[in-house]
Amino acid sequence: MPGKNFIVEVEPAKEARDGKPSMGPVFRSAFAKDGFPEPIPGLDSCWDIFRLSVEKYPSNPMLGRREIVDGKPGKYVWMTYNEVYDLVVKVGNSIRSCGIEEGDRCGIYGANCPEWIMSMEACNAHGLYCVPLYDTLGAGAIEFIICHAEVAIAFVEEKKIPELIKTLPSATKYLRTIVSFGKVTSQQREEVEKFGVAIHSWDEFLLLGDNKQFDLPVKKKSDICTIMYTSGTTGDPKGVLISNNSIVTLIAGVKRLLGSVKESLTVNDVYLSYLPLAHIFDRVIEECFINHGASIGFWRGDVKLLVEDIGELKPTIFCAVPRVLDRIYSGLQQKIAAGGFIKQALFNFAYSYKLRNMRNGLKHSEAASLCDKIVFSKVKQGLGGNVRLILSGAAPLASHVEEYLRVVSCSYVLQGYGLTETCAGTFVSIPDEMDMLGTVGPPVPNVDVRLESVPEMNYDALSSTPRGEVCIRGDTLFSGYFKREDLTNEVLINGWFHTGDIGEWQPNGSLKIIDRKKNIFKLSQGEYVAVENLENIYGLVPDIDSIWIYGNSFESFLVAVINPNKQAVERWAEQNGISGDFNSLCQNPKVKEYILGELSKIGKEKKLKGFEFVKAVHLDPEAFDIDRDLLTPTFKKKRPQLLKYYQVDFLLTR
Repeated sequence: MPGKNFIVEVEPAKEARDGKPSMGPVFRSAFAKDGFPEPIPGLDSCWDIFRLSVEKYPSNPMLGRREIVDGKPGKYVWMTYNEVYDLVVKVGNSIRSCGIEEGDRCGIYGANCPEWIMSMEACNAHGLYCVPLYDTLGAGAIEFIICHAEVAIAFVEEKKIPELIKTLPSATKYLRTIVSFGKVTSQQREEVEKFGVAIHSWDEFLLLGDNKQFDLPVKKKSDICTIMYTSGTTGDPKGVLISNNSIVTLIAGVKRLLGSVKESLTVNDVYLSYLPLAHIFDRVIEECFINHGASIGFWRGDVKLLVEDIGELKPTIFCAVPRVLDRIYSGLQQKIAAGGFIKQALFNFAYSYKLRNMRNGLKHSEAASLCDKIVFSKVKQGLGGNVRLILSGAAPLASHVEEYLRVVSCSYVLQGYGLTETCAGTFVSIPDEMDMLGTVGPPVPNVDVRLESVPEMNYDALSSTPRGEVCIRGDTLFSGYFKREDLTNEVLINGWFHTGDIGEWQPNGSLKIIDRKKNIFKLSQGEYVAVENLENIYGLVPDIDSIWIYGNSFESFLVAVINPNKQAVERWAEQNGISGDFNSLCQNPKVKEYILGELSKIGKEKKLKGFEFVKAVHLDPEAFDIDRDLLTPTFKKKRPQLLKYYQVDFLLTR
């Protein structure tokens, strides 16, 4: 691989043998060519991350929220590391006074807020497994997680209390105590207590531990600190066991990476907490900030007010999912289009000039300083004026959006890749490397990575353009799926975690995610879609013979190609006064509308989530067949071939 290369080979490739596929060489980050970063002394657990920062930076502002004065949002009001610590000690003592012991499970349910972090730190202090609860996993997920993880105490945002009450009485087998982040109404108290469960307001709860002192258990690196539930391909959510070691190893790797590219975090960094703490991406970012004594300000929980919160907080690091960055991109495009001819011409000139210089190897900060001052500084102000790094994760960011933001935001725009099972950040692109556009960058300096060939999909890890399933090894890996050793053994083989994603190495050592091994994919809002499961549900519609569903991570909705049932369609057309043979009926917009309506009906009946509804269809009068290479000899759908044959991207642009 000529030119700059950000990876080094540490083990050779392996040829296919004994029915096992071939495997590419093992690579790691060039920033770890002399070995992975040493563990940070004294940092053995998530509790140490917080405790050491309290010792080092007691009076630094740690957690902030906007003050509401006369119903209007004011400035951010901050609690220092020391003040947060004092409250965490109280929360911990109160938890223990409810009879909760080391190793017990504590649920946290609600939008990000200071109380979320304090409850989490109290779990870290007392060796409890912190179990985030969140409802995007679908109806019944909260109840499932409480019962599966055996959650004994749950902290909950005030407005989510009714949702939690719905899990009673089934959850009472394990759940003994509920703590509101705010108040509790007398009606809620009555409802909960009749099931024999205690419920407390936040202030009330803090008094339970008064004058009580519980010793903190000794915590080991191998201890589990959190169980994060993630959507399974089919069936129930899986509980991913994350150890202290995974998180402290990740922090050491991030520190090495940011130091290597001269972008280290400092005590002056400010982060806006709005991505769900229930997901690993935000959780580890906040742990990194706490480790550096930096500040975390919380949003007000409303996406429409996000820009206003950004303007008030003025963060230095902004993490986002592609959907948020797509919105920012569209908003900027509209503003420029509305600015009149001269403004537009000036913007376009500045954009082309800066992009050309960046492509020629100039750093973004040096590529067009005059254009930055006159034209692009307004964009920077829109993100508060202090952002130096925008990090995108959770789904792929479209290349045109990434390029645009790299030019106009006056900050680094980096794309990352990771899974809950790999403790989030596993790959991240390098600042000022324009040829990493559209990739997730090289591995972070604490993991080994190799590609494994997938012959059935024609992906060869040993070819000149190596492609295959991304496999990861290292201390950041999860400790298994809770109570599901069978699923753990499917993906953790000889120390290698098989991600199910198909990657392609680029000449510079960055990785591009190009496909998914199993038939599950992510939409642009980060939601997983188990496509076979949906096809089985929609297949219940009597008017269709066969259905293939498609979506990708650049779009927020699903489309389908359908073989409609000839008799059913002809009968419906006749009843509705529509003429034409079967082929022309399949082209008729009214017939398509009818089929979409039938899909919608079954979707509602089966309580599908909004993003699982099919939004556009193409009707093919000719059934999927083996002759056109659309089916295997055992009549399984060949998804890559279906995509190539039908070119359904035209449906997604509607």
